[in-house]
Amino acid sequence: MAFSLCPQILSADVLETSALSHLPDADIYLLGELHDNEIHHENQATAVAAIEPKALVFEMLSPDQASAAVGIDRSDEAALGAALNWADSGWPEFGYYYPIFAAAPDAQIYGAAVPRDDVRRALEDGAAAVFGEDAGRFGLSDPLEQPEQEMREDMQQTAHCNALPPEMLPGMVEAQRLRDGVFSKTALQALEDTGGPVVVITGNGHARADWGMPRYFRAAAPEVTLLSLGQIIEAEDNPPFDYWLITADTRDPEFDPCAAFKSN
Repeated sequence: MAFSLCPQILSADVLETSALSHLPDADIYLLGELHDNEIHHENQATAVAAIEPKALVFEMLSPDQASAAVGIDRSDEAALGAALNWADSGWPEFGYYYPIFAAAPDAQIYGAAVPRDDVRRALEDGAAAVFGEDAGRFGLSDPLEQPEQEMREDMQQTAHCNALPPEMLPGMVEAQRLRDGVFSKTALQALEDTGGPVVVITGNGHARADWGMPRYFRAAAPEVTLLSLGQIIEAEDNPPFDYWLITADTRDPEFDPCAAFKSN
């Protein structure tokens, strides 16, 4: 990406936190996260305040939830959380995400969450069949090359603590592709509605520039500038983002994410 980098950006990849207030111009910003890391949400709020987006797209919200937020005073955290029915959403506590909403009090809110029934259908029928007539435009009709397919299935297995039956893994990859396609379509609609810039709040997996949301968005709208930012907790060789931050790990060191699988 041919951006002019400001002094706070160390290179065309790894960033200091101070660079979040000086990101290069883009039409769409994908701000990745580990969902349960409070620092990541603080960083997203810092970036949002600097970007001053016209629209905020949330992986965590359905379109109906986003509509429920219209007219709610965003300076009132409790009222906004109640309007969004966040407490019953299954996502980490609203206090993690509220600073993002507050950082762009006038931005239009969009929900990009895929209905559970559609996710289930994608497991069986594939992303393109569920996405519908625009599947080709967004690149969802194209099969994955075998090395990527195998790598993504391995990652799904690892993410689910090696507890998934092997025959389920291709469907899990298709469900992920469906989400990326829907997020892309929603972000493009937000850009068309508001003129941008648009910020998308999503997990790191969807923000990755190689096979996440950027692939499907750029297939549909190659003329639109898009920047992906990942947030990771350990240094990696060539993380798959345009830019990334390395942050502290805020999880309880004794927390075992696979405990639920081990108990069954």
